[in-house]
Amino acid sequence: MAYRQTEHTQSKKAGTRARILKEARLLVTEGGFSAAAVAMVAKKSGIATGTIYRHFPSKAELVAEVFRHATEHELNAVTQASQIKAPAKDRLQKAIETFAIRALQAPRLAYALIAEPVDPIVERERLSYRFAYAEAFEDLINDGIQAEEFVPQNAGTSAAALVGLLTEALVGPLAPHTDTFEGQVGERESLSSQNKSALLADITQLALRAVGSKD
Repeated sequence: MAYRQTEHTQSKKAGTRARILKEARLLVTEGGFSAAAVAMVAKKSGIATGTIYRHFPSKAELVAEVFRHATEHELNAVTQASQIKAPAKDRLQKAIETFAIRALQAPRLAYALIAEPVDPIVERERLSYRFAYAEAFEDLINDGIQAEEFVPQNAGTSAAALVGLLTEALVGPLAPHTDTFEGQVGERESLSSQNKSALLADITQLALRAVGSKD
């Protein structure tokens, strides 16, 4: 007779998996994907290392799942921001601002999601979500073209370019730099609120110019 898991067993298993993902994401938020070593995730989760592998075949699979959860959360925030009742230009600006603001508020996590070198399985997830962001921007651009807020253009090409613009503009400010001078090593000072505001304004203005906003 085949073994069938009880509701209690299934619930316990799901709870352990959720705890593993929660602790792994916290580690990634603090130190990037490289910080989410299986042994450290197990220690933070209060479980044996072997238990991790019962839920995830490898560290790459664990990191890919963390990536999916984190990026889906960010994508939902951007999509929701784009659905306000407003002209297409304002909706696109709100979506771009949401992407950039959230990235600047959690720079280590954002850098990990955008640019940190990762296993090929995670890189495939990254590419998939870049396409998802591009689709969201494409809808907004098409709305703007239809309303004559943006100049006629290939919305798909422009949307893909916007995703590249956002990630490239942010990757430098988000990157965890270490400066070395006079024999001392230290983390580079983070952006001030004023610099963040200026960067945000530059990115949104550039994005709107890129799609030919008529204002």
